[in-house]
Formats: sequence, C-alpha cells, structure tokens
Amino acid sequence: MSWVYLCLAILLEVAGTINMKLSDGFTKLIPSILLIFFYIGSLSFLTLALKTIEVSVAYAIWSGIGILIITFIGVFFFNESFSLLKIASILLIIIGVITLNFTVSHDASKDGKITEKQK
Repeated sequence: MSWVYLCLAILLEVAGTINMKLSDGFTKLIPSILLIFFYIGSLSFLTLALKTIEVSVAYAIWSGIGILIITFIGVFFFNESFSLLKIASILLIIIGVITLNFTVSHDASKDGKITEKQK
C-alpha cells in the first residue's frame, strides 16, 4: 500500500506545482488555494509511504518522478524551452532513482531485512 501512497503523493505534488504556475505568484485565488490543498495532500501521502519505504528511496522517487512529469507538462502545456541539457539532466535523475532503488533493495536482501517488495 505504501507504493500506492507514494504514487498519490507524486500526482498531488505535480498538481500542486501546476497550480503554483497557474497562481501567478499567489495573485489568482483558486490556483493559490488548490496549490496549498495539493501540497498538503502530497506531503500527507508521502508521510504514509514512509511507514515502510526508506526515506532516501521515497524522497528520490517522489522528487525524481515529479521532476520528470512536471518537465513534460512545462514543455507541452506551458511552452517552456527544451534542450539537450534538459534531456540529459532528466536522464541522470532517472538513472539515479533507479540505481538508488536497486541499491536499497540489494542492501535489504543482503541484511536479511524484509522489504515491501519481498513480502
């Protein structure tokens, strides 16, 4: 269930970030209220995910996937620039998240700890 909570935390974080852009520096009421609502929800679900997922892994996935999704939204919906440097940077984030996840899974199985994946 923790992975579901983490996915919900990511989606709400992305929704909060979109509303951050739409709030135009807190000058528009509805996006400003939604921004706060979505971030409270995101942090709440992230906190629930941390019951069984290590904080280093959960936060890396939460922020990394959030960056990936919001970058695509920024490019395709807000007409933000896109360059090879952005592509390379996003790939490095994805590689880091995957590597961190494998490292933690490997360390947990080596130590004999049961992770949520092994249950």
